Amino acid sequence: MAHNTLRYEKMVENALRGVLREALRICAEHGLPGQHHFYITFRTDRPDVLIPDHVRARYPEEMTIVLQHQFWGLEVTEEAFAVTLSFNRNNERLHVPFAAVTAFADPSAKFGLQFQVEASEAASPAAEDLALADPAPAEDAAETGQVITLDAFRKK
Repeated sequence: MAHNTLRYEKMVENALRGVLREALRICAEHGLPGQHHFYITFRTDRPDVLIPDHVRARYPEEMTIVLQHQFWGLEVTEEAFAVTLSFNRNNERLHVPFAAVTAFADPSAKFGLQFQVEASEAASPAAEDLALADPAPAEDAAETGQVITLDAFRKK
């Protein structure tokens, strides 16, 4: 059965995830320029998110990582990114599909994006937690910047 409507919300969501993908690609190739740093929140309860068991136990639904000073081996593909972070002084590799990301912010640019993760993709959202990858507080991530959500474009 063919769909009789265009899913513009999904198209916009995919385009905005492309902004995240491109920012990470630039970072992977050239490092973080100037004062840029990223807060990335993602669902940990998705089976395609690959993180150590002890990290998933601490953040069973959602977590926020910070890419600023202590991250290594950032790799970016069309579908996901992988990065090594330090948790309790142990380096751990994370593999996160872009479809699992619920928020992205660059506080230095006062820029942020929020994404919808469909109900079939994950359980209900949890409160954001901050991983111990960087000591900076998560609440600064989008506090003063522009956050673009798809709800602004949806009919009420």
